[in-house]
Amino acid sequence: MIRPTTPDDTPTLLALAEATAVFKPHEIEALDEVLADYHETNHAYGHAAATALDGAGAVVGFAYLAPAAMTDRTWELWWLAVDPRHQGHGHGRALLEYAEDHARRAAARLLLIETSDTPVYLPTRGFYLKAGYTQAAVVADFYADGDGKVVYAKRVEDGRL
Repeated sequence: MIRPTTPDDTPTLLALAEATAVFKPHEIEALDEVLADYHETNHAYGHAAATALDGAGAVVGFAYLAPAAMTDRTWELWWLAVDPRHQGHGHGRALLEYAEDHARRAAARLLLIETSDTPVYLPTRGFYLKAGYTQAAVVADFYADGDGKVVYAKRVEDGRL
């Protein structure tokens, strides 16, 4: 089941993101700020946060997306994370489909996702390719020396790029 994220979810989502062992401490801090801003104001500007639950009602993942400023109906998926103990069971795919559907209902035409080009993110990059995304750009050394940015894109208004 996927439902809107609530303020009470924040501590669990921060712990989940940390448990993935891919996010740096400053990224966990940024997530805390993003969720606080979402609950305070950004939900009113079209941002969306979704929390995935397993059959017992435990939080197993989350996604966060928002319209990209100064674009014509382009959206960005800022966060997608699944508890490592629940990866490989379709929760990530369900969250990604939820994000795509949400963007589509908001009249989006394009959904972008950025991630790191480091080896630890290789499964993540494969996940996006398998979900029909196209690698649209690579910026070497974007996040830090040796840590580039990879941007994936997918048309969500008609499923084509």
